[in-house]
Amino acid sequence: MSDRYDPLLRRTAELALEYLNSLGERPVGPAVDHAELRAALDRPLTDRGEDPLAVIEQLIGDADPGIVACVGPRYFGFVHGGSLPASVAADWLVTTWDIACSMYVCSPAMAVIEEIAAGWLTELFGLSGRNREISTGFTTGCNMANFTGLAAARHALLARANWDVEAQGLFGAPEINVVVGAEAHGSIFAALQMLGLGRERVIRIDADDQGRMRADALKTTLASLSGPTIVITQAGNVNSGAFDPFIPIADACQAHDAWLHVDGAFGLWAAASPAYRHLVAGVEHADSWAADGHKWLNVPYDSGIVMTANPEAHRAAMTISGSYLVKDDDSARDRGDWVVESSRRPRGVPIYAAIRSLGREGLAAMIERCCEHASHMAQRLGAVPGVEILNDVVINQVMARFGDDDAATRAVIAAAQADGTCWMGETTWHGKVAMRLSVSNWSTTSDDIDRSVDAILAGWEELP
Repeated sequence: MSDRYDPLLRRTAELALEYLNSLGERPVGPAVDHAELRAALDRPLTDRGEDPLAVIEQLIGDADPGIVACVGPRYFGFVHGGSLPASVAADWLVTTWDIACSMYVCSPAMAVIEEIAAGWLTELFGLSGRNREISTGFTTGCNMANFTGLAAARHALLARANWDVEAQGLFGAPEINVVVGAEAHGSIFAALQMLGLGRERVIRIDADDQGRMRADALKTTLASLSGPTIVITQAGNVNSGAFDPFIPIADACQAHDAWLHVDGAFGLWAAASPAYRHLVAGVEHADSWAADGHKWLNVPYDSGIVMTANPEAHRAAMTISGSYLVKDDDSARDRGDWVVESSRRPRGVPIYAAIRSLGREGLAAMIERCCEHASHMAQRLGAVPGVEILNDVVINQVMARFGDDDAATRAVIAAAQADGTCWMGETTWHGKVAMRLSVSNWSTTSDDIDRSVDAILAGWEELP
């Protein structure tokens, strides 16, 4: 039996380690075009198959020019975190165990690990207490975490109106008001369209100059509405990093019996830091929360987290039944009751390993270090004539604009991407093109920040 895996897996591990150990110096960004990459990887489909070791070695060699070092220390695009060593190792084990963990009977260990990880997350996010039970599901990402939290909201609100949405659907159901901030993330609208609530029938609340929902405008809007209502806020604007004011928002929702959902993909992790916890003050009063483990916990993809303060609604919105499904009693939860998928890997295992390896202090230090790096980057860029920092740098997000000109800003972004020292993306903020940088990686150092800033400014200085 061992001959089937060894030397294949030993060699694969060696190649994986070579890649991981090269991340600090790998060029950041694709170095090959589509045609070249396809020519290298596209091979005739054989009848008899090929030697597995040859397949892996050739796959790694052929794919390498098109592998972007997204988990490297100088990748600042899309709020991509890295992968902690403990989380990578745990993810390898998850693949080795190859267990579908939706039912306790499939693997009691997976269920218990995910239960423990869920408890740690509840504590780290500051959601424990208030005499509320918190339910947790481990999803594919924050998109599906938002979907799941809003599905629980849909169930709870319609159940209050004596409507079983899972059995009867939305035909003839009471209409649900959906209230979002003007700067809501696109994943919210994707979730709404999948839930049948519609991405275009939302009520938008004005935001301030940093993208924070205006609590006074929300209060006025809620006073004008009748019927079931969901209010969707965010912890960490995807561009500016700003946080909605949760205390007055939660008060307004409670006064009007509205369900409060928090999209906290990366910003909810601020709760784990004593230095930044004030940014999420009041978030514990919400009814559901969504976060992404790959962003600021730095575990491998995919790793979404959904939590609710209404386990009954959460479970009713997600659970499935069948004559062949062996359900456990109430003493141990079937993990598939909290997410969409039945056939899924135990995503909570890398989360468990990451939290254990960091501890409270290590997680806080990682978050604070990323924020300090972002501030340093903003200070260096903003000190250069013609470079403007567009946002208040409150956590790990920086937006820079060059020459107060869209074309110049795009040119600097393109030059930096082509250089390969670092990678960042483009965004539009209040009608202006901006360079968007997100510092989310555990391995990023001050030297990485300075090297990256030097590369960005070189592109700016070379503009005609």
